[in-house]
Amino acid sequence: MAGSELIIAAMLLTIPPGIPAPCPTEADFPGLRDAIHQVAVQWEILDERETRYVLTRPEDFCTDLNMLRRRYRDLEDAPKVADSLRFPGRQFVNEQVKFNRVFRRHIDERRQLEVDRADGLRNVVMETDRLYQVWDSVRDARCDFYYVTVRRQALKKLRDLIGEDAYFDAELPANVPTWRFNEMN
Repeated sequence: MAGSELIIAAMLLTIPPGIPAPCPTEADFPGLRDAIHQVAVQWEILDERETRYVLTRPEDFCTDLNMLRRRYRDLEDAPKVADSLRFPGRQFVNEQVKFNRVFRRHIDERRQLEVDRADGLRNVVMETDRLYQVWDSVRDARCDFYYVTVRRQALKKLRDLIGEDAYFDAELPANVPTWRFNEMN
């Protein structure tokens, strides 16, 4: 693949969505498509598996290019998928999420029985749901069969939920609000 095609692909992808792009000629389309695929996959705004149906027809060029441009903008500050390897594996994370949901159901049942403690238990439920979001984001990020863009969005959400310092140190909170255990007895 010619370096000039890769440069053109990079330029086309970084232009804001909605700005019209010149449609390639029928002869130029395959080379430009392949260059855009290569750059987009390298930049993790297109999953390798998506190349089978993104930019496959010249008449869809502008629509597909705009979709990739939006992804570029949306994921510009998202971590790369390789970051997910710093977090626990999917099996462990699934166990944490499962326990979180069991714990939440238990607290919901207690709220029905312990009306006098309903406000405090409601706070526990809210904290449990927030922790679920953290662990669910880790689960999505570690899921190999999700597209790379979904995994990067999950990493971005995880970073927003736990903060940059904890994210970069790969320090996850407990899967349930363990700090509440003593007060719930």
